[in-house]
Amino acid sequence: MNAVTVRVPAKVNLQLGVGPLRDDGYHDLVNVFHAVSLFDEVTAEPSGRLEVSVQAAPHSRVAIGGVPTDEDNLAARAARLVAERLGVRPDVRLRIRKAIPVAGGMAGGSADAAAALVACARLWDDRDQLTRDDLMEIGADLGSDVPFAVLGGTAVGVGRGERLTPALTRGTFHWVFATADGGLSTPAVYAECDRLRMEAEETAQWPTVSEGLMTALATGDPKGLGATLSNDLQPAALSLRPSLRRTIDAGRDLGAIGALVSGSGPTCAFLAETDDDAVGLAEALHGAGVAEQIVRAHGPVPGATLV
Repeated sequence: MNAVTVRVPAKVNLQLGVGPLRDDGYHDLVNVFHAVSLFDEVTAEPSGRLEVSVQAAPHSRVAIGGVPTDEDNLAARAARLVAERLGVRPDVRLRIRKAIPVAGGMAGGSADAAAALVACARLWDDRDQLTRDDLMEIGADLGSDVPFAVLGGTAVGVGRGERLTPALTRGTFHWVFATADGGLSTPAVYAECDRLRMEAEETAQWPTVSEGLMTALATGDPKGLGATLSNDLQPAALSLRPSLRRTIDAGRDLGAIGALVSGSGPTCAFLAETDDDAVGLAEALHGAGVAEQIVRAHGPVPGATLV
């Protein structure tokens, strides 16, 4: 096989409940993932060594300067793990084409790792030894968001977020995303969350899944979903990047039925009732000048998929 290309979606966290800090440095999470139609593509092709290249997708203004092209790249680490599992050399060229914001709270790096897992397995696994469940298990060693990028759709993640259960979801939900200039470090946002809680003498509660949110998903109710979106990391993201508050407020004022910071930020996610409403909201946000870039998407969509 000469080359394999895999398309992989971004995610938005419909609910991100952050529990107490664990002894291993992680937090117990309840994480309702939702895959949206903003995609990266990873092409894997035979090479004499492991190498990575990154470029922005056409018509995308994703800033790729901070994406590593050495072995620190999560996709390169994914390729090594697949090679190790199959007993082959990790000699592959990974060409990453990005439309998902970098360090934007939409799991772009994790998406690329998931795509590399699927692409390299297809390239090297001529006996079909690795199932999708196997790839999700491998992905959990790379990061909490990687298994969901393999799975896609909508799912509830617990533990660090890597233990997934698909969630019943009817219909299509329409989103507008406002990206920011520059990213936010996920560890820094979690650390700020812990700091704010300590400062407020607030005891972290064990998170539970929102019943209202799950009902809205199961019935395809966008207004119900918008009313139940939540993110425990949002106060920390706003603390580190106060300008995001203006973006969130603008989206609500311009008609979004739900608004929150996506994951650890700084991308802000706005839910619209219909596709036409999303078009109008995107145009209004663009005119308001509150973001680096405005993009529309819908969800849920499948996870990492061969092109």
